[in-house]
Amino acid sequence: MLILLTNDDGVYAPGIYAMYKGLKKVWDVAVVAPDGERSSISQAITLSHPIYHRTVLFNKARAHAVSGTPADCVKFGLSVLLQKRPDMVISGINNGSNDGCSVFYSGTVGAAREGSLAGIPSLAVSLDCGKRANYELAAKVGVRVARWVAANGLPAGTFLNVNVPDVADGELKGIVFAEQCRVPIHGEFRRRHDPAGRVYYWMTGRPPATKNEATSDSYLLKRNFAVVAPIRCNQTDKDFLQQLRLKGEKFKW
Repeated sequence: MLILLTNDDGVYAPGIYAMYKGLKKVWDVAVVAPDGERSSISQAITLSHPIYHRTVLFNKARAHAVSGTPADCVKFGLSVLLQKRPDMVISGINNGSNDGCSVFYSGTVGAAREGSLAGIPSLAVSLDCGKRANYELAAKVGVRVARWVAANGLPAGTFLNVNVPDVADGELKGIVFAEQCRVPIHGEFRRRHDPAGRVYYWMTGRPPATKNEATSDSYLLKRNFAVVAPIRCNQTDKDFLQQLRLKGEKFKW
């Protein structure tokens, strides 16, 4: 089995190497990752300038560094670099959690969504980094989930978003399936001055409150569970669409 491994922190990030080491014990792995950090870029693709590629050493292994986005890396890997279609796309391990509404902003999640749109079982793996940065634990969880996907498959157009707490191995309470937290991230803009005295703003954010969503990924992640949320690529609200059709709703032209 062949895994296409990518991320949004860049080809030299510690998370992707930890994931590579864990996967390599089981399967063949092709690393196709951005040549630098591309965080919070969602599923953007590069259209306005060229994409460059080079082969780099990846702790004595070979990897492909691509000048584009995480989604570009998946597309470029499938179209140009890989001679064989991968059996799975794995994105991560991200430095920081991508639970809840982060799925709309995350480049890590965007790459997994790109793999799913290509018809390949895909998952994103993120570590809720604190002082430990226990990427080895996140890699173990990622491999465990990948084994499950290899054995069970995924519905077409659905991928898995995996988030792991940054705890010691013995403190992990388990791996659970959960729904995506719906509480939005609270964005804040801090007003500052640059050396020339000009005013600028730096956006920060606060994690969502989760006390009312006890079955959500965000709530369970903070309670030391690794959480796996199935995410659909098709975001059509089918229930509401059916209601509109049954009512015969239409716009006058």
